[in-house]
Amino acid sequence: MSKDLSNSKNRDKLKKSSFALPEEEKYPIPDIEHARNALARVAQHGSEAEQKKVRTAVEKKYPSLKKDD
Repeated sequence: MSKDLSNSKNRDKLKKSSFALPEEEKYPIPDIEHARNALARVAQHGSEAEQKKVRTAVEKKYPSLKKDD
């Protein structure tokens, strides 16, 4: 079971490398569940550039989530 990252204490414990957009600390991807959620959220609310960056970060960290084009 994954941590609740809506809690700022849990979120503050994450390394920058645990975010798909580390410079902004957006879209946490510490585990595969959060990676899937990041893809869903950025698809709903992110710009096209953010979507590309998040997809790239997720696929690099979790190759099993690689999108077949």
